[in-house]
Amino acid sequence: MKAIGYFRESAHGGESLALQHKGFLEHCKKHRLEVAATYAEEPAANGVTPAFRQLVAHVRVCLEADSNVLIASVDALGSDLRDAAVRLYQLESLGARVVPLSGGDDAEAALLSLWKGDGANGRLSDKVRAAMRKKAVKGEVLGRPPYGYKVGALRRLELVPEEAVVVRYIFRLYLNENLGIRLIARRLNEEELKTRRGGNWSMVSIRDILRNRAYLGTYSRFDVHVSGTHPALVSSDDFRNVQDRLNSRRTSAAPRTPSHFLLSGLAHCGYCGNKLIGVSRKQSWKRQDGERVSNSYRYYQCESRTNQSVCGYHTRRADDLEAAVLERLQDAAATDMNGTSESAAPPALDTRATEPDRLRARIKSIDRKLESYIDAAVRGRITRERMHALSIEAAAQRLIVEDALELATTRVADRSNEPHNASFRDERRLRLIASWEDPDFEARQALLRDVLERITVRDDAVELHFRS
Repeated sequence: MKAIGYFRESAHGGESLALQHKGFLEHCKKHRLEVAATYAEEPAANGVTPAFRQLVAHVRVCLEADSNVLIASVDALGSDLRDAAVRLYQLESLGARVVPLSGGDDAEAALLSLWKGDGANGRLSDKVRAAMRKKAVKGEVLGRPPYGYKVGALRRLELVPEEAVVVRYIFRLYLNENLGIRLIARRLNEEELKTRRGGNWSMVSIRDILRNRAYLGTYSRFDVHVSGTHPALVSSDDFRNVQDRLNSRRTSAAPRTPSHFLLSGLAHCGYCGNKLIGVSRKQSWKRQDGERVSNSYRYYQCESRTNQSVCGYHTRRADDLEAAVLERLQDAAATDMNGTSESAAPPALDTRATEPDRLRARIKSIDRKLESYIDAAVRGRITRERMHALSIEAAAQRLIVEDALELATTRVADRSNEPHNASFRDERRLRLIASWEDPDFEARQALLRDVLERITVRDDAVELHFRS
């Protein structure tokens, strides 16, 4: 199993970055984990966290859904508990599993425990807490039931037959047919089986079901675990075997070096509108003469297809797609040189100058919403499973808004510092073409994002959307 280390130096004390890194390496050695990458965050007063953004980029292109992100502790993940919660659910929304090296290996449970003890959040009175625990001991449902169940008589969980069939099907596909969680999501979506809310299945939703102990017939609430309170959907042996497989997936022993994809963040699927993500694979085979050979493949694939299998198999080899983009750039430059470029008239008033403020307000709104979910779970108003699903959804939305904010902020800075005329746009495009093979990847990608707003990719066409 692969492990990614994320270290953050807190302004409130705690272990140094060096000690966190040492603890991470010792843990990996002890548990025979393969080190995929490490990211260290220096303390910053302005809240900027470039290392975490790099970590997110790594996880986005990492196809192993069970990649572990190891941290010193849950509270070390962010500047405060709410920040830590945001980061926890953002990583889990991408398919990673966050594992604290102290405070237990259940990051969410550790977060909730800290949240309960925090003076600003989730502090229940002893009287209310005792009443909640009394209900939990009786197996009475607090909040929304997990998929496969409903709240029945005496506030106990009862089966929802059509959902229970799907739960058993998921466990059977994973355990008996040896399908991974991505392939299970694809199978369910292809068979038009919907989630309770009528949506498509994703890797995260499949994994949450496979890890939910409620399907053993055990009700868990407020650190109380009561078995036999409702009908089980899987046997204890099957559940244990599933957990063993989830926790110890077979991976190659070779260290993984994340590939750089020039069009990341710019290329979008022309059929569903989602981003294309860079994928790298290595295949090996044996020739007839017995010689073993291998080859590496790099390509861009629709993220909807990768995570939910809800879009077609729109895949383009990385070299071919990048060459097609270069060709379109050269065509545009030739057109400009022939005198048919855009008008050199000054642009109209840019209403997008206020976009960063709007996006920051949106982030604050999402944070308040996520905080309310956790607080509601701590207060017993919703189940942990319900809180988890809502928090994952909110965190995924925040990632999208963060990407948009980063782009909008760059655009505002560009517009305030550079001339906005046709000759300058032409010069940028020519400079990009001339530096296409430049070994400085980050410089090339920055220049590409400076020139292009978006790249729409279809199976037989590539459309460039230039910045003004």
